[in-house]
Amino acid sequence: MGKISAHAKEQYTDKLKEHKAVLEELRKKESDLNALMRTKRDQAGMISIDAANVNLNIVSYLVLMNNLSVALLGIKNDAYLNEARKTCYKSIINLENAVSNYIDAPFSEYEGKLEKIKSVDQKNRWDLVRKLGFSISSVKDAFGENTKWKWSFVEIEGRFSVVAKNLLDLKTLMAGLDPRAEYYQERFAHLKLVKRLLQQSADGYREKYELSTLRIDDFKLAINYLGGLRRLNALVGEPEEANELKRKIDIWKSKMDQDIKKKESSSK
Repeated sequence: MGKISAHAKEQYTDKLKEHKAVLEELRKKESDLNALMRTKRDQAGMISIDAANVNLNIVSYLVLMNNLSVALLGIKNDAYLNEARKTCYKSIINLENAVSNYIDAPFSEYEGKLEKIKSVDQKNRWDLVRKLGFSISSVKDAFGENTKWKWSFVEIEGRFSVVAKNLLDLKTLMAGLDPRAEYYQERFAHLKLVKRLLQQSADGYREKYELSTLRIDDFKLAINYLGGLRRLNALVGEPEEANELKRKIDIWKSKMDQDIKKKESSSK
């Protein structure tokens, strides 16, 4: 890498000051929302949605600050990127608080949470899902392919797929898939994305198991994501897809059981 000019450093410092000032305001806003959540528990779901949005705004500035470093100084700023990665987690945790982190569970188990955020319409839910997905992709792309955080992003994307799924109101979903329904396009796109994300998460955890950890918990999570997708397929009237997933789950469970037995026999 060539020597960084004084002019480039000055440009970078000046631009950074502006963005840091905005970041401080956003962090203050997030802190205020967290405090509000503790005092207004009956509104915690809605406040969590607001906090998730604020955290995603923080992510966007952190990524921008890294991009400035790359453009003006020719180097990535790992500190900003790592903070952005952690803030993606914070946004997901906000949404888990609002809609639950259940991967494969009956809607009745978290329906009460969605009742508390019913004023958030389908368009705003879809916008939030897209914003979170874009934020995660921006951070992941900025780190690059050979990052040490590769498997961390499997978890981030997995948890993203779950909150995206749980933001769907499954009680009204089928009626809302009528092309004449309000926000039909957003709802259809949201559902389509969730299906893809759940499959991607299952594959990601299976790959993590096979290539990195060999932890049975990762294999179980992979199967759990398939179960969540299968449940969704059954709910929206896609029996062929649900049956195919059942076969796949059975195959994966069989492989997992074999691996467990191998580990047990090798440890004796």
